[in-house]
Amino acid sequence: MFRRTLVVAAATALAYLTVPPPAGDRVVRVYGDLATAEYVAVLVPGSDTTAATFDGGRARWYITPGGGARAVLAEARTLDPGARLAVVAWLGYDSPAMLSLGAVTRGVAERGAVELRRYVTGTLRGKRVSLLCHSYGSVVCGGAVPGSGVADTAVFGSPGLGVSSAAELGGTRLWVGSGSRDWMREVPKLRIGPFGFGPDPAAPAFGAHLFGTGSAEHSGYLKPGGESLRNLTLIALGRGGEVSGG
Repeated sequence: MFRRTLVVAAATALAYLTVPPPAGDRVVRVYGDLATAEYVAVLVPGSDTTAATFDGGRARWYITPGGGARAVLAEARTLDPGARLAVVAWLGYDSPAMLSLGAVTRGVAERGAVELRRYVTGTLRGKRVSLLCHSYGSVVCGGAVPGSGVADTAVFGSPGLGVSSAAELGGTRLWVGSGSRDWMREVPKLRIGPFGFGPDPAAPAFGAHLFGTGSAEHSGYLKPGGESLRNLTLIALGRGGEVSGG
């Protein structure tokens, strides 16, 4: 089988056949003008994300990668109509099924991290990049960030990052959000052998900046009108000093 990678910019769709052929659908879609953007936010989704659910197939449009990216871009235009921001919805890895060993181990994330780092340091070279990483996607980001030059990394609904502290991520500024209605808060954050992703990045000892999320559910961090979306957009715009605390 060949893996089909879709790269979409604006309203133009370009299909690429990639080799070698690991199975799975991958989609990278740009919202806004990447060529002229000063700021680029890369939204990295978590488990159970496929090409079929990338920007559709869900009752709440903003919980999809494409919908979430559109929500961030719309919020940015509200906060600063002149801001030169592009948002990339990046499904550049084989997202594991939620009820699978892949979702509780690092193998998939490690392979995804290689691809994400390559995208950031290659395609986005010279831009001010922020990573917005949801759930298992935060494990992918945790592996991709060191040495990538990413300015800000924001994780939300995270099961852990695969590292012991924010210092292990290098020079990026780490932000963590955990909604009061997010079931992930009840999941133990630890690592036992190949299972789990280490300590809770929202714990004070981890060394991250906490951002306010209100009563966000696990899939609701990018809901329009919410505190979480506003804060994530401010992070994407490099306006960390305006972010409300968690």
